[in-house]
Amino acid sequence: MSNCQIVKLIMALIIVIIALALVFDFINGFHDAANSIATVVSTKVLTPFQAVLWAAVFNFVAFFIFKDHGVANTVAKTVKSDVVTGHAGLIIVLSGLVAAIAWNLLTWWFGIPSSSSHTLIGGFAGAAVAYGGLGAINSDPIIKTAVFIIVAPLVGMLMAFIISLWFLLSFRKDALPRIVSTTIMALVVFLLYTNLTFDRDILAKGTHYKSYFWQVFFYSKNFKWILLALILTVFAMFTFWLNTLNAHKSNVWFKRLQLISSAAFSIGHGGNDAQKVMGIIMAALVASNPARYSLEHMEWWVPLACYSAIGLGTMSGGWKIIKTMGTRITKVTPFEGVAAETAGAITLFVTEALKIPVSTTHTITGSIMGVGATKRLSAVRWGVTINLLWAWILTIPISALLAAGIFTIARLF
Repeated sequence: MSNCQIVKLIMALIIVIIALALVFDFINGFHDAANSIATVVSTKVLTPFQAVLWAAVFNFVAFFIFKDHGVANTVAKTVKSDVVTGHAGLIIVLSGLVAAIAWNLLTWWFGIPSSSSHTLIGGFAGAAVAYGGLGAINSDPIIKTAVFIIVAPLVGMLMAFIISLWFLLSFRKDALPRIVSTTIMALVVFLLYTNLTFDRDILAKGTHYKSYFWQVFFYSKNFKWILLALILTVFAMFTFWLNTLNAHKSNVWFKRLQLISSAAFSIGHGGNDAQKVMGIIMAALVASNPARYSLEHMEWWVPLACYSAIGLGTMSGGWKIIKTMGTRITKVTPFEGVAAETAGAITLFVTEALKIPVSTTHTITGSIMGVGATKRLSAVRWGVTINLLWAWILTIPISALLAAGIFTIARLF
């Protein structure tokens, strides 16, 4: 094969990979739409159409917030750089994508809320192992991802349980709820101050504002924490007069607050999940031309395309999975919806800052279980949860095996 033919083949593979990657992001959107909107639909705060539109808008809003792309970099480095090179490297990426799309569609068809994140990483790693053995993958991203199959839902569950207890406590007519809410606000301010970047040189390079205040406020890393802090502060302020409301009025207000919590979770969903496909596309670009592309420099059009694709996918919905997430795990009220979505958003924001690719599906499922457990443990349908757990555990190995098989066939041509 001549050099000209090789170049044409590589270009064709790149086009196919980018197209499939955006298709995967679209599928991810409607596959994981239920994560963002199941509770807000089941509580009848929004109609299904309104909910998917709401979630899709905030999926795309994440494009303007998550600018450091740490999760994308982690995913791209799942496979060693010297393995993902040239024609073979592109076939590895292509095989992983095809396997991930196949598993996503299969689980969507059966209404199983499996992880789009884990099927993508599993497929990428499985194809690489088929090519170069276990030495072809970097163990650190795989281990972190595998550990957070358990950690992410547990963190979501714990956060939702704590937030639910906080809201329940705030119905009491004594000084304790005010003390707790004041303490939480003080803790939010302390954590915000300790995590913000104030270095003038870094801020000047990371923003285009001349004012130091706006540099601090809109610097990507800072803005994520400020946004989360503002949401928690709004909820804390609300708890100061929650005990003055009757059951009907408090329910009305929790419905309004659920618009905020679902928006926050949708931002976290977009910021976390879109980055995984960005990492795959960048890995393919580097494989095609390492002299031109680098994992340390994200091409400007990649985030724009990925956030657009996942937002459009969310708009198409995912009604089968919504039924599982919104009704079969536990009955969700507006009060519990706010707690679950807020807990999920906190978990996603924190894990994104840690550059760990986690599953939004696992996170919100754990959060819904957490609010159910505040009523009584029997309020959670643990049989459904155990079935979901099996799907989560099997996603990475099945995706890996499927991708390995696809790669073995593809390399024959």
